Amino acid sequence: MATRRALHFVFKVGNRFQTARFFRDVLGMKVQTGPRGAGARGPYDGKWSKTMVGFGPEDDHFVAELTYNYGVGHYKLGNDFMGITLASSQAVSNARKLEWPLNEVTEGVFEIKAPGGYKFYLQNHNPPQSDPILKVTLAVSDLKKSLNYWSNLLGMKIYEKNEEKQRALLGYADNQCKLELQGIKGRVDHAAAFGRIAFSCPEKELLDLEDLMKRENQKILTPLVSLDTPGKATVQVIILADPDGHEICFVGDEAFRKLSKMDPEGGKLLDDAMAADKSDEWFARHKKPKASG
Repeated sequence: MATRRALHFVFKVGNRFQTARFFRDVLGMKVQTGPRGAGARGPYDGKWSKTMVGFGPEDDHFVAELTYNYGVGHYKLGNDFMGITLASSQAVSNARKLEWPLNEVTEGVFEIKAPGGYKFYLQNHNPPQSDPILKVTLAVSDLKKSLNYWSNLLGMKIYEKNEEKQRALLGYADNQCKLELQGIKGRVDHAAAFGRIAFSCPEKELLDLEDLMKRENQKILTPLVSLDTPGKATVQVIILADPDGHEICFVGDEAFRKLSKMDPEGGKLLDDAMAADKSDEWFARHKKPKASG
């Protein structure tokens, strides 16, 4: 399964300005593609946009997808997403300079929270690989059951397993971002934030993956479908759910590589969108009520 790749994690964000500041100024990520989606430049009511940020292009880096739903300023977090770990002494230095709260949980490892409460863990040293993002940690209610799903069905290699600590580390390749499963007591609660992790695989494997999930009576949230992006590429997508309801998106690698190329104007698009947000907020505060009668 070395041809499969970890791509990104989807975050729902309420404060786009503060979130962008965190990912860019604190973590040191760059905008890969600027805000795009329904309403990215239009009326906000019921619209959304997404921005991709990371330390490099999604071809060989794990990135974050920031989904912004206009008019929603906050999301209740569950216990499903437990954090992203990255190695970056620069991020630690940035946080200190900007006086962003850091909590040293073990020697040289700092917990930091993004706007909205999402947790990140910063290792205070240079990354051992080109991508500083090392792992995404998700909560599971039954580690054995989850390992069967992620390893036996989705083909991930088990790198580490600690039954006493109810923890396992999995991945598709040594130099990719890993997935850490952490057992918890009780059920996994996704609340309103409800993230999603995405992977790619050769297009020819997607139909076989869908057939496997059907045979194993596993949940398929979105059956295999082709999504067209005008002027770019048509990408095949299937969305699954693991035993705890974690959403998992698999996309056809060939077309996705064309779609996910870095946009040199991405940073400017995000800045323009944030400026529009501020303008709309100012207008809403200062708008005069209509005269009655």
